Amino acid sequence: MKSSKQGTKKNRSLGDHALTLHQRLYQALNLGIKSYDNRERKWRCTDVEIQRLALRSISAFVDCISPETSEHTIVKDSINDILVALEEILQSKNEAILRMAINVTMKLVDVLGNSILQYDVLKLVHPLSSLLSFPESHVVVSCSIALNQILSKLSLWRIKRQEEICKILKETNTVEHIVCGLLDFATGTRSFEYFHEMASLLTTILWRWPPFRYPVWSNGKLLEVLEALCVKPDSSVAVVLLPLYSALALCGTGAMKLLENGEALLLMMVRCMDCSQPDSIRIEAFKLAQGFVRSQQGCLKMMSLCCEPIVRAIISAMSGCRSGSGKVATYQMPLLVEACRLALITRWAGVHHMYFWKLEVHQILLELLLSNSYKFKTCQHFMSSKDLLATVREGLDSNHLLVIRPYIWDILGWLSIHCEETFNPGTHGCSLNVLISCASLVFVDAIRSGRQVAQSEISYASKHEPISRAFCMMIYSPCQYIATHAKNNMSEVLMPNEEDNLVYLLGTLKSTSDENKYRAFSNIRIALNLMGLAGYSGLSKYRSVIIKSDGLKILLTFIRWCLKNDVSMRRLSIAHHLHHTSNETICCCFDNEDWEGEDILLFFSLWVLAELIQSSKSARNLQEVTSGLVDHLMELESSEGHILINMLQQICGGTFSAGPRWYATYILSYFGCYGFPSKLGKRIGEALNKNELADLQLILANRESVRIHGIILWVRCPSLLPMGELPQNEKIGDDFADRQKIEKSKEFREIRLSTHVDHQVLWKLLEFIYTGYVEGVTDLLKQLKILSRRCNVHSLSHMLSGKRPKWDSAIACCDFTPALGPAGYYFSDVVLEAKATEIMNWTCSVCSQSVPHMHVHKIILWASCDYLRALFQSGMQDSHSQIIRVQVGWEALRKLVSWFYSDELPKPSSGCLWNNTDLEQQLLDVQPYIELCWLAEFWFLEDVQEDCLSIVASCLKSSRHLSVKVISVAARFSQWKIVEVAANCMAPLFPQLRDSGQLEALDEELVDIVRAAYVRFSQEGASDH
Repeated sequence: MKSSKQGTKKNRSLGDHALTLHQRLYQALNLGIKSYDNRERKWRCTDVEIQRLALRSISAFVDCISPETSEHTIVKDSINDILVALEEILQSKNEAILRMAINVTMKLVDVLGNSILQYDVLKLVHPLSSLLSFPESHVVVSCSIALNQILSKLSLWRIKRQEEICKILKETNTVEHIVCGLLDFATGTRSFEYFHEMASLLTTILWRWPPFRYPVWSNGKLLEVLEALCVKPDSSVAVVLLPLYSALALCGTGAMKLLENGEALLLMMVRCMDCSQPDSIRIEAFKLAQGFVRSQQGCLKMMSLCCEPIVRAIISAMSGCRSGSGKVATYQMPLLVEACRLALITRWAGVHHMYFWKLEVHQILLELLLSNSYKFKTCQHFMSSKDLLATVREGLDSNHLLVIRPYIWDILGWLSIHCEETFNPGTHGCSLNVLISCASLVFVDAIRSGRQVAQSEISYASKHEPISRAFCMMIYSPCQYIATHAKNNMSEVLMPNEEDNLVYLLGTLKSTSDENKYRAFSNIRIALNLMGLAGYSGLSKYRSVIIKSDGLKILLTFIRWCLKNDVSMRRLSIAHHLHHTSNETICCCFDNEDWEGEDILLFFSLWVLAELIQSSKSARNLQEVTSGLVDHLMELESSEGHILINMLQQICGGTFSAGPRWYATYILSYFGCYGFPSKLGKRIGEALNKNELADLQLILANRESVRIHGIILWVRCPSLLPMGELPQNEKIGDDFADRQKIEKSKEFREIRLSTHVDHQVLWKLLEFIYTGYVEGVTDLLKQLKILSRRCNVHSLSHMLSGKRPKWDSAIACCDFTPALGPAGYYFSDVVLEAKATEIMNWTCSVCSQSVPHMHVHKIILWASCDYLRALFQSGMQDSHSQIIRVQVGWEALRKLVSWFYSDELPKPSSGCLWNNTDLEQQLLDVQPYIELCWLAEFWFLEDVQEDCLSIVASCLKSSRHLSVKVISVAARFSQWKIVEVAANCMAPLFPQLRDSGQLEALDEELVDIVRAAYVRFSQEGASDH
């Protein structure tokens, strides 16, 4: 320790008493701290009395530290030496010394506050973590408090330091010790204080380090203990449990696990949202609920258990924060914000929307928007439109609750877009009307102010994106009441010179898509301008202006620019109010993208284009609309007039987000094209044009007939099958009657159709049933609409209706996996048999075969695999066999059949589930994909081979040590692409693997491949890997 004689005048300002205490500290620490090689300093004294003297000196010196003196050189040097001493003394076996050391540590951490990050406090984390398994409760409690104080301040630390902390927590089995302690509490051997501090420490760890979540939420005994505590009404229990559950819910898989048997948890959460609870508890309850609704799956599960109580709690918090004057106190703002955050569950459709409207959410939103809302309670019925807008403007300008305004717009937008067509607010319509007036004013202001804002001003986007998006949802709401009032209000707000704004908005799109010009506008600005155009397009007057201003040509060029440049942008990059401190540590996220996903620019440009085309319905016929668009396309590029249709087909049949795909399909409907083209649909569609393997014949009244396949009809349009022949989804029995019924169902059958069914119309319906896509139905539209409705083909019926796509609708894709259920066995005509394994105990629900197998359908295999098609058509003995033996294991066969029926390979577990799986199990999970890669070569399944290679590469990237095992398996199957991927993943570990002898199990050829990959890795640099 440095001598106090080195202190400067600045240090002497500490005061004589502090300098005296420092001198004593200096002398005490010098008794135990030793230097090695003039660099490393360690405490090496085990004498209890010297340790006690040092701790007393530390305690006395820490008492004199204040925020003003903490930056002095003497204090900083002393703290560094104090940490050196505490690191070793905290490992003492003497309980009295331990208690003193822990108390001194707690005092030091408390005094230093955030300035502790200036020091190497990692020295304390290891010993404190190790003491969590100490038998004495009071020692553990004190350690928990000290460690929690340190870890709680780590949000400001560099990522590298946080990784070091994570490593220490793993080495000391910190989480395991905490979990054991919590289980001990359930036996009555530990105090509630012990439980409180240990649970709080666990919450802090789980909040910052995702790897520790799985061992907690997967511990069934611990969840039972926590669930038992949930039923206790004591608020002190809720204070502990709510943040702990919130931290666990940061893992998407963990959140769903908690909801599986979460009745007690949700009841406690709802109880804690009540207005009788302190605000701090209510806030934690709202935060926990937000964790459960990060995904639509979680939202629907939670709402199915306690929908109305949660909505009531949200409304209560949003309305209860206002005083008599209508203002919100500063201390109530955190509660209001969290309630508004939870109200964003309106983004998902569901019964909760009904409760929001029932509890007059529009009145609450209006009162939060307008600080002088009391003026409307008596006079809004008698105001003219002009006076109403003036009063609304005054209220908007005077309101100080700007922080929650983005949430208000989001809530209003989601409520509008998911609203039922026949919704009517009844006696409370005036409040909704005023709310719509507010939105129209702010939306138009956003459009106008955009022309004066600098490109780099991101605050503009975060302020105006929510209202721009929300107003588009209102003006295109399925609810006629909302849409009509939004259009009328916008018309009243707009100025006579709005055409200038339209020309400006179109100009930004034109400039952006012109590759010969410098891009003057960012993607964020373009996104907001597109929303502005979508708003204008809701009014017929401005749609015509856009069309006259070459709007169609500009939009088509812009869409092509988006596709060519693969432009991607998520809403989160614009809407900053959706950012949350927990976002950085969320793991195992389910798909919770907005409908437009990362294709915002493409989505809104398609939305505007759809409205412009839809408005052209006033033309004499669809051909006029089509030819007009083709004319524009011919001007755009002297190529085929079908460039638009090809472009839209590329979108709706591609990997874009659901929103753009739906709007591309919606636009295509004006060209007589309906549905979503897909690879699987195209394959299955080939079977319709051929009589191969057909087992049904549809006979029309004029004796024309169509040969089709029963299994495809049963999956996609069971209404065309006679009721008596429809199989049920039930387990097949073993009796003779069941077997006879099954065999009879497999015979070739004829079905006679009604006299009203036309051959052409039936054929178009069958095209959609087989492929999920149909075109050229312009002249048959009315008849096809009737037939699809009678046959209950709901997806096609909706598309034929000409209505806008319903927001958040899933893609109506081809999927024949229901045919693999018990009922599909009635149509099964072949068995795929996997390689038998000694350890597998196999039973089948529909037959007595003991070898792993699947009952499938020749027509699906015929359509999806050239090898099997050739086999079935060969006329050889194997072509008539009821069993096809596939030389892969059961898991590989199951995945292959899934691909045949859905065009998708099931993927192995990911996130926390994968990371907490041992290497042997990971190998078992990956090996089926290696087997499929091998089989795909012989069966000519290039797509399967590519998908398997991608999946294996992803698994190896997340678990590099798995590569050592995978490379041998891949070599055994001669899958050299996988061998190369595995070798590249092993390259950074090569020296470690070589020195540890793990490479000795590999063939010399494989070792050479890995060595070559390591050389490349060394030459290229680790940054590329």
